[in-house]
Amino acid sequence: MKTMFRIAFLLGVVCCSSAFAQGRWVKLAPFPEPAEELLGASANGKLYVFCGLAPGWRPIGMVYEYDPGADRWTKKSTMPLASHHVAFTEYGGKIYAFGGFVLPQSGPAAWVPIDNAWEYNPASDTWRPLAPLPTKRGSPVAVTVGDRMYVIGGAVTGPKEAAVHPARPHFSVGTVEEYDPASNAWRSRTAMPTPRNHAAAGAVNNKVYVIGGRVGGVFITGPSSNTDIVEEYDPAADAWAFRAKMPTPRSAMAAGVYEGRIYVTGGEYQDARMMATFRALEAYDPARNAWSVLPSMPTSRHGLAGAVVGKRLHMVSGDVQSALSGAHSYTEAHDAYEF
Repeated sequence: MKTMFRIAFLLGVVCCSSAFAQGRWVKLAPFPEPAEELLGASANGKLYVFCGLAPGWRPIGMVYEYDPGADRWTKKSTMPLASHHVAFTEYGGKIYAFGGFVLPQSGPAAWVPIDNAWEYNPASDTWRPLAPLPTKRGSPVAVTVGDRMYVIGGAVTGPKEAAVHPARPHFSVGTVEEYDPASNAWRSRTAMPTPRNHAAAGAVNNKVYVIGGRVGGVFITGPSSNTDIVEEYDPAADAWAFRAKMPTPRSAMAAGVYEGRIYVTGGEYQDARMMATFRALEAYDPARNAWSVLPSMPTSRHGLAGAVVGKRLHMVSGDVQSALSGAHSYTEAHDAYEF
C-alpha cells in the first residue's frame, strides 16, 4: 500500500498529573448574550465568538469581538447565513467558516447540512462567500497548516434523508477536504480513520490533531458515543496516525493551542443513568505524545467557545446542562486559563 495511505499505529502515554508548570483560571468580562453551540477563533490579538443556538434549534448567527486590553465585548455584524456547528479557523488575520447546519425551509425542526464557506474580515467586519465545500456536512473541525486549511469529519444525512434528526438515519464521516485560499479551490485528501463529529482539533509543527468527539450519530441523546481517540494528520504525506488517547472521553468541548500544546476543556456526556457536562482541562503535548491533567475550569459546560489569545486560553459561555435535557442553563461565564 502506498505510503500516503498508510496508517501508523503509535503507542503513547497518558499522564495523570501535570508534566509542566500549571497556570490559573481567572474571571473576565461576562459574555453579553449567553447561549450554547458557540464557536471561537482568535485573530489580530482579539477573540471572536460565533454562532449560537436558541431553543427549537434556531440558529442565532451572532458575532462578538472581545478586546483583551479593554476587557470588553463588542457586538459585530451577524453571520450572512445563520447556521450552527460551523467550523472556524484563522489565516492571515482573517477567519474562515466552513459547513454547519441550518433549519429546513419547511416542516419540523431538524439539522440540514450545508456546504457554505465564508471569509470574515475582522478589520472591516465583513463577510465574503467562498467556493463551497465539496461535501455538505455539519460539526466538522477546521485547522490551518501553512497556506492551506483542512476541514475534517462531521456528520451527514442518511441516504434517503434531507436533514439530520435524532429519530432519522444519519452518520459521521471522516472526510478531509483541503482549501487553498489563493486559488479559492478544494481538493479531497485521505479520510480520517475514525469518522466523528463534535471533536476538537489543533495544529502543531505542521501536523493536525483531531481529539475526542462523537462517533456514530450527531446527537448525544441518540446512537452515538464519546470517544477518547486522538489522530494525527500529516498534510505533507497525506497520512494518518493514531496517538495517545485523551484521558477523558468527551464531545462538544473547546480547545486552543499554546506553545506546542493543545488544551481541551468542557464537553458533555449522556447515558441511561446520567446527563453531565465537563470542566476538565487536559493538555496534549505532541512532542512527547503525552497528556497532562491541569486545574479544571470553574464552570462545567458544553457548546462553549474557546481560543487562545496571548497567554490566555479563553472559554466563553455554553450550556451547563447536557443537550436535550429539557432545561437550558446558558452561562455568561468567561473563564480564561493563564499560562
